[in-house]
Amino acid sequence: MLCRSWDSYESLGEGRRASTMTEDEDGYLTGQLLIAMPTMQDPRFARSVVYLCAHSEEAAMGLVINRLVGSLTFPDLLTQLGIDATGADDQIRVHFGGPVETGRGFVLHSTDYLHEGSLQVGGGVALTATIEILRDMAKGQGPQHSLLALGYAGWGPGQLDSEIQANGWLHVEADRELLFGKNLDDKWEQAINKLGFDLTMLSGDAGHA
Repeated sequence: MLCRSWDSYESLGEGRRASTMTEDEDGYLTGQLLIAMPTMQDPRFARSVVYLCAHSEEAAMGLVINRLVGSLTFPDLLTQLGIDATGADDQIRVHFGGPVETGRGFVLHSTDYLHEGSLQVGGGVALTATIEILRDMAKGQGPQHSLLALGYAGWGPGQLDSEIQANGWLHVEADRELLFGKNLDDKWEQAINKLGFDLTMLSGDAGHA
């Protein structure tokens, strides 16, 4: 069952609504990409790239940007939510945002479109989880660049930091092509390449003395 209300995410970004695209002075990674190491054991995140919408001492939240939700189409989603799908762009794909609350939807998008409920992450990127953005997208009046996802990836206090220290994730600055590009199969390699790494050098021992 899909949530008909998409607006219960405010606390995830509380106090960090103007974060930049780089690691800030506190060491938090809001606005950056997490890249799963080749040794990632959790199949839900194998070879995944996650855009971090919020990262603080209390929690972290992000969206997987390189995986789709089965065969669900945008018109299918609109119909399930009771929105008129007539003329809706069936090229808009529905992504797997993460394993938490998979019935809840999020739209990651460029800031040419902003709603009063939008969370401005920084670097020209915003996150909106209201039904209005779907109606606007259905009418062709949505943001110029967008990524629609169901579910999200979430971490409790200190959990993400521990996973990074245990060599579960790498991180790199995001860019528009990686966020909104259509070639999902190459996003993991593209993100790795931004770091200048040779994939063959990434092993389970990376980062250990």
